Amino acid sequence: MSNSEQTLSIIKPDAVERNLSEEIKNEFKKNGFNIFKEKKVKLEKSEAEKFYQIHQSKPFYNDLCEYLSSGPIVVMVLEKENAIVENRKLMGATDPIKAEEGTIRKKYGISIDKNSVHGSDSSENAKTEINFFFKE
Repeated sequence: MSNSEQTLSIIKPDAVERNLSEEIKNEFKKNGFNIFKEKKVKLEKSEAEKFYQIHQSKPFYNDLCEYLSSGPIVVMVLEKENAIVENRKLMGATDPIKAEEGTIRKKYGISIDKNSVHGSDSSENAKTEINFFFKE
């Protein structure tokens, strides 16, 4: 019985703008992820604020929301055994400079803000985040 799990992944505006969506999707596939659902969306700032509500009290909250709503993003539901942990491993550290070789952020990230991808950090957040974009 496989312990398949779902997580949300976002290809952020900086990566979409640089036409890296397909390359990044291939990174996921190469690493055994199944892209269960995907769509390209452009968020309003108010939607980004809702999405990042968890970070509301942090100093970077406004910039984060501005950035996520600054251009189209690709949102995906990734499936794999231990998808949440595996995705975070594959993404690498938030700061691309500190990210390990071979990780998505190391390869494509520009800065700590423009780090190309977002991934859920817990099963609870994965559910919330998936529902945010893919309400049944």
